[in-house]
Amino acid sequence: METSFNLKHTIDQIVKEKGIDKNIVVEALEQAVLTAANKKFRNTRDLEAHYNPEIGEVELFEFVTVVDEVEDSYREIELVEAREEDPDVEVGDSIGMKMDASGFSRIAAQTAKQVIIQRVREAERETIYNEFQERMNEIVNGVVRRFEKGDLIVDLGRAEALLPHKEQAPREVYRQGDRVKAVITEIRMTTKGPQIMLSRTHPQMLAKLFEAEVPEIAEGIVEIKGVVREPGGRAKIAVYSHDSDVDPVGACVGMRGSRVQNVVSELRGEKIDIIPWSDDIARFACNALAPAVVSKVYVDEEEYAMEVIVADDQLSLAIGKRGQNVRLAAKLTGWKIDIKSETRMAEAELLQFASYDGTEVEAAEAEAEAAAEAPVVEVAAEAPVVEVAAEEQE
Repeated sequence: METSFNLKHTIDQIVKEKGIDKNIVVEALEQAVLTAANKKFRNTRDLEAHYNPEIGEVELFEFVTVVDEVEDSYREIELVEAREEDPDVEVGDSIGMKMDASGFSRIAAQTAKQVIIQRVREAERETIYNEFQERMNEIVNGVVRRFEKGDLIVDLGRAEALLPHKEQAPREVYRQGDRVKAVITEIRMTTKGPQIMLSRTHPQMLAKLFEAEVPEIAEGIVEIKGVVREPGGRAKIAVYSHDSDVDPVGACVGMRGSRVQNVVSELRGEKIDIIPWSDDIARFACNALAPAVVSKVYVDEEEYAMEVIVADDQLSLAIGKRGQNVRLAAKLTGWKIDIKSETRMAEAELLQFASYDGTEVEAAEAEAEAAAEAPVVEVAAEAPVVEVAAEEQE
């Protein structure tokens, strides 16, 4: 066994170096001594171990039951003998007698040490798990340590995290030793300790980058209403100001675009549309389709769908490369969006009426009347809408 001074010193050192609660260390020490004692006595006795902070030692106690006639010499004691220790004891009582703990062998002491190390390791893992659990959905900084089948193992200081290949943006290339920012998306406890999952493609990554760059967002003046991304390509973020004197888009852009450019730079040139949010779904859809300018919107509230009409020269902008712009706008609004040019819409109407013969005039008139009653919104995007592209970073 260690001396009083060394035992106290060991406990204090573990608490300081590992950041573990002192009670956990003491409990581990008591359990270690108890395990070693049970091993020595082959579990034939009822033992308890308690740390005495005044003398800095773990004291070992043997508990026996008071009986009239002893049948188990390791766990029972006769009443006459028991009353030599305590005159008031009665049959059926349990009494504890302090044992000499100094006689443990080196093997028992080593067993105690191993149990302490294991318990300390478990407590350290629990501490790390709780620490990062509180940081869920936050951005962390780390260093790339190694690669495993395309995944990155990132050193976060107190723990390692996994940045899967599918959570890395396209065209991002890392080398060992590179610094990397990512958002924590999941933490789970495994037999090897806490496993921390990271992502650079999650919408929360973009939201948290803006929160770090824009004080108005961190203070709650400007609220992020929605974020959608096609990582490495384009993203849209809808913002709303709770203060009429604060322009939400301008706050996100910053002086000379400094704030948004920092976000674009971190995302390796991903284009970002900063859009003013509106509770008017038609206006919000127009904003979401930026940089295209919308002429009309036909809203079907029952189907959560809308037909958007744009000028011919705005059609390609509204749809976007491979449908990217309208796809992101639909995700951001949560509505199905069908885009048509003014020419195509006019041709469709012309064909529709030309297909009727004389016997279907009444039906055509009824359909035309119903169409006239459908909600039609003539609205343009609510200025300002800002598009930031990679080439603007120079």
